[in-house]
Amino acid sequence: MARIVANFFISLDGVVESPDQWHFPYWNDEMGAVVQAGMQNSAGMLMGRTLYEEWSAYWTTTDQDPEIAEAFNNAPKYVVSTTMEKADWNNTTVVNGDVAARLRELKERIEGGDLQMSGSATTVRWLLANGLLDELNLLVHPIVVGRGQRLFEDTPTHKLKLVKSETFKTGVLHLSYVPDAG
Repeated sequence: MARIVANFFISLDGVVESPDQWHFPYWNDEMGAVVQAGMQNSAGMLMGRTLYEEWSAYWTTTDQDPEIAEAFNNAPKYVVSTTMEKADWNNTTVVNGDVAARLRELKERIEGGDLQMSGSATTVRWLLANGLLDELNLLVHPIVVGRGQRLFEDTPTHKLKLVKSETFKTGVLHLSYVPDAG
């Protein structure tokens, strides 16, 4: 059975929007190893419509990072959307209708890895509220961005349990949480 695992670059003030504008000065081999480990344990990518539109436009046309582009373009992708009817990006399935039921079926059917998420804050909040998020990995950067979408905006209380933590040489914290039912 697959798990749904969400991964975020996040600032101290909770901003997850546009990490390309503040994240790269903190990138190092430690962070690269964490990102690569997540990709290696991936049975597919789960995303919301907005991230799908951004990534499909970028990864299907870029000549930057050809190995990553090839991996993303060929990976199974699942897009949670109430407005999309079809998706044109290779190996993409639109998850709509009774999304919670469809994702539970998908988790039961997939073997050999997790459904990995990188971004899609709105979708992650929905997954958490519906008991579908299995793990939340945060790479907390020692920067206050001051503006932009935050991971948890207008979100009900959800108890989480810290299951792993490490500090990188750059001051970035790698924190892993699971829902805490107790």
